[in-house]
Amino acid sequence: MIKGYIFDLDGVIVDTAKYHYNAWRRLANTLDFDITEEQNENLKGVSRVESLEYILGIGNLQFSAQKMAEMAEQKNTWYVESISNMDKSELLPGSEELIKEIKNKGLKVSLGSASKNSMRILKATKLIDYFDAVIDGTKTTESKPHPQVFLMGAEALKLKPEECIVFEDSINGIKAANNGGFVSIGVGDQKILHEADIVIPSLEGITIEKLNSLIAQH
Repeated sequence: MIKGYIFDLDGVIVDTAKYHYNAWRRLANTLDFDITEEQNENLKGVSRVESLEYILGIGNLQFSAQKMAEMAEQKNTWYVESISNMDKSELLPGSEELIKEIKNKGLKVSLGSASKNSMRILKATKLIDYFDAVIDGTKTTESKPHPQVFLMGAEALKLKPEECIVFEDSINGIKAANNGGFVSIGVGDQKILHEADIVIPSLEGITIEKLNSLIAQH
C-alpha cells in the first residue's frame, strides 16, 4: 500500500531547468564556448560539481579544484538571482493540487532533489508547509542514479521504499528510484523515461485514485 509520495523538484513541481540552463550557458560563454538545451538535459538530477565537470568537458577545459569551486559558486549566484522573484505562478500544472490532496488524505510527502536551493523555492511558491521532509543537495553525499536521496526521504517519512511513489523527470532520477526499490513514475516523455514503472506527461489532472489505478494496471 502506498503511504508516501516523494517528489523531485525541478521539472516536476516547478520548471527551473530554464534558469539552470541560462546560468550554465552564461558560465560557458565566459569561457568562450556554448552549450545546447540538449546538453543541458544531461544535467537533470546531477550535482552542481558534476554538472560543472560535464560542461567543462564540452569545452575541453580543465581547471584547479579551487577555480572550479569559484565557477560553481558563480553559477549558483546567477541562478539564485534568477529565481529570487519566483512565486506560485511558476508551479507546474497539477503539482500543487496533487500535493494538497495527498496531505488532505493524511498521507506523507517528501522532497527528493539534488538542488541546494530547494527550501528557497518551496518557500517562494508557498508549498513548504505541505512537506513532511525535505531531502536535497544540502543533505546528500551521493548523486542520482544513486538512490540515497530517496532512501533518506523514505526514512524521514518512516516508510519502506516499496510504500513510496517517486515522481521524477530525469533518466538518472528514474534509475535512482528503481535502484532504491521505489515505485517510479516518470513525468515527461515516454521515450526518455521508459525505464519508469509508469510514465505520465505531467501532473495535470493526476489524483491519488488515478495513480492507484495506473499502479494496479502495471
